[in-house]
Amino acid sequence: MAGGGFYYVTQVYTAAYEGLDRGDKSDLREEAVDAQEDPISILLMGVEDYSTAGQAGRADTQIVLTLDPDTNKMTMTSIPRDTLVDIPASKVRQKYAGSHKINAAYTLGEVTGYGAEKLTVETVEDLLEIPIDKYATVNFEGFIEIVDLLGGVTVDVKEGFWERSSINYYKKIEFEEGPMKMDGEEALAFVRMRKRDVAVSYTRDERQRQFIKAGINEALSPGTLFKVGEMKDVIGKNVSTNLTPGEMLSLRKAFSSDRTSVDTSEIDGENKRLNDGLFYFVPDEESLEETKRELKKSLDLPVPEDKTYDDSIN
Repeated sequence: MAGGGFYYVTQVYTAAYEGLDRGDKSDLREEAVDAQEDPISILLMGVEDYSTAGQAGRADTQIVLTLDPDTNKMTMTSIPRDTLVDIPASKVRQKYAGSHKINAAYTLGEVTGYGAEKLTVETVEDLLEIPIDKYATVNFEGFIEIVDLLGGVTVDVKEGFWERSSINYYKKIEFEEGPMKMDGEEALAFVRMRKRDVAVSYTRDERQRQFIKAGINEALSPGTLFKVGEMKDVIGKNVSTNLTPGEMLSLRKAFSSDRTSVDTSEIDGENKRLNDGLFYFVPDEESLEETKRELKKSLDLPVPEDKTYDDSIN
């Protein structure tokens, strides 16, 4: 099984590998990390590009995953798609610089030639003040194909709701409370829904983290190893990553271990209309600082002292 696993991840790596044009490490690292020995961070991006014919898409799903190979602890931290960030002119042309929703970094990186994944990774680094060592991107069309190729993914739905299909607008997909095996079309509706009343209590970010955990479990199952040829073709068309074969295998081993624990978190904040007339998600300062501290701890990085906030000055 170990040999088959290495062959599998090597084939997937060959199909999907794409570097970030920054050497072998983040600028926030003094030296490169080894995923088989050191805690690492991975930015998972889900890109919506079907409405733009595959061009200048938006990274509507962004989740920072950290993994410590010594403790087998994994964390998943969601970044809301509308999070307010500042993108400096040093990275994009002056006319694009300034305040943006974080999901626009992918678009701006592509249209300015800076690099879609590179600008998104660096924008997340600036927001959370941690190095992002690796990334993995999948577009929504590829998401559907991969889930179908896996034979579906079972998720324990916490609260019932419905959502329209991304393939057929007039088709409603019903989700009932309890375990549900989802095909690709259903899975995409599950992770994208954000406009129903239930989205307040059963948030999009929570559903995405749920699905990623279940999806990785399915992808690392023994049966998937026998689909390497089909998986390679689908991933080659729809996925990009700078994970190496060794790092993929390390991730596979750690996540499939009975000792693996997974913590999930999200950043608190509120939606505000700014001067440009658009609504942005503005993180609560204390929540954002706590998220930074926890991520630094999970990466064995120096943790600054807690800050004290006075809400009366806001």
